[in-house]
Amino acid sequence: MCGILAVLGCSDDSQAKRVRVLELSRRLKHRGPDWSGLYQHGDCFLAHQRLAIIDPSSGDQPLFNEDKKIVVTVNGEIYNHELLRNRLPNHKFQTGSDCDVIAHLYEEYGEDFVEMLDGMFSLVLLDTRDNSFIVARDAIGITSLYIGWGLDGSTWISSELKGLNDDCEHFEAFPPGQLYSSKAGGMRRWYNPPWFSEAIPSTPYDPLVLRRAFENAVIKRLMTDVPFGVLLSGGLDSSLVASVTSRYFASTKAAKLWGTQLHSFCVGLEGSPDLKAAKEVADYLGTIHHEFHFTVQDGIDAIEDVIYHIETYDVTTIRASTPMFLMSRKIKSLGVKMVISGEGSDEIFGGYLYFHKAPNKEEFHRETCRKIKALHQYDCLRANKATSAWGLEARVPFLDKEFINVAMDIEPEWKMIKPDQGRIEKWVLRKAFDDEEKPYLPKHILYRQKEQFSDGVGYSWIDGLKAHAAENVTDKMMLNASHIFPHNTPTTKEAYYYRMIFERFFPQNSARLTVPGGASVACSTAKAVEWDSAWSNNLDPSGRAALGVHVQAYEPELPAAAAGKVPTKIINKMPRMVEISAAELTIRS
Repeated sequence: MCGILAVLGCSDDSQAKRVRVLELSRRLKHRGPDWSGLYQHGDCFLAHQRLAIIDPSSGDQPLFNEDKKIVVTVNGEIYNHELLRNRLPNHKFQTGSDCDVIAHLYEEYGEDFVEMLDGMFSLVLLDTRDNSFIVARDAIGITSLYIGWGLDGSTWISSELKGLNDDCEHFEAFPPGQLYSSKAGGMRRWYNPPWFSEAIPSTPYDPLVLRRAFENAVIKRLMTDVPFGVLLSGGLDSSLVASVTSRYFASTKAAKLWGTQLHSFCVGLEGSPDLKAAKEVADYLGTIHHEFHFTVQDGIDAIEDVIYHIETYDVTTIRASTPMFLMSRKIKSLGVKMVISGEGSDEIFGGYLYFHKAPNKEEFHRETCRKIKALHQYDCLRANKATSAWGLEARVPFLDKEFINVAMDIEPEWKMIKPDQGRIEKWVLRKAFDDEEKPYLPKHILYRQKEQFSDGVGYSWIDGLKAHAAENVTDKMMLNASHIFPHNTPTTKEAYYYRMIFERFFPQNSARLTVPGGASVACSTAKAVEWDSAWSNNLDPSGRAALGVHVQAYEPELPAAAAGKVPTKIINKMPRMVEISAAELTIRS
């Protein structure tokens, strides 16, 4: 991932302003440690911090068309860039970068070119011929992006809050699947798939069609000029990503450059469910497996850094981001710059355990639509920022546009969870890869119960966080929570603890408004809490809050006085974060 910052139409084009833009751009350097660029045209500034994945030697940004009248700064990957180049035979490209096509597409197709891009991206394009500009974000919001406005009438765009929060009067998340045009003076939605209306689809389930769509999505994301690997938790989604990648990896350019054995990475507390399952999958697939251990105290010590980087106070996002943040640092230290991950599957297929209580297929489908639309606030934000904190890029094949269209067009009755018929959560996905002749995964892995990442790394992780928060947030503080934090008032000591840290880094009202709120159980939307009346007394985003569903479900709710009282020995007795059984990364010259 790269970092982009644009200041457009400001009242000051002085050297002092240029220095300020450079200063703010450096706040994003963790996203792109490989090179920095800044272009100024009058009162417009486009800055870029580059993480070089495609054409590392010549793809520095900002990028231009032939006469340098069109200027672009982009964060992301355009997977179909070679096909798009073929549609531009009269254009001369300056680099081999996948993003080099954008300025030229704009010349030929105007603002509509955005619909032609197959990938993940946040971009700002400046047309210096009339000083107009456009801003666009990918369909689902895999890449992070914010928009803000200065008192002088300027428009600000940044990959992260920290690039603009101190200089804008108001700012907010830039909505995914939308385009801002200075000519039109507002936003318009460029991404309008059939599922977005939440109409109930009727296409019969075809496991082979679903399988091929996912394989195509993975193959696209093997485009890289640098070493890469897969994140492997041992759950269904990451295991399928690893399995499909391992099948097609040998024929890729990356394999010819760096060697034909795939690297896999996992993180967890000692003895956690994920570590055991991931090792088994890695052995089955023959990957070079890197297993990282962390302790509860390691995670607690990192919480402030995590909140600074992921820019949220959402409880489940912080719980899951912390192990990913720690693991990303280890991965980058091995020389890896890109990983493929399994985010998005649970939203598309209703994989969270609370979907067991969906009352009918219509509500099941609508909830999956709601979950996909909110991904940019949760799992996409986590995957993007927890990895980008260390200059690591995460690619997510489940959120491929074509794959989503296939998966969301399936008649939702097929996705319904029906234990009496042997259909557990994500049965349609599991069945699609249940190949007796050429198995993708061992059966018990293919049909392993869903574990949310923050649970799978070790159940004592969440218990330890709650205990730490209970030691740092008093009952008296909780009594005044609604006065201190009237918006999205924290209802638990853990939430209060995270909120205090967030407000210290991002004290503006606009910042707190970028974080979603509302009741949730096991990562549900507030609407789905209505599916089971018992859930309203057990509002926790952990999968173990799905009482009567998760095999390690929480005990019934304790009295308030006892809540959060977990023995502190689980925090202090484990060894520090270490890497075990991890072969060195082999890079062939």
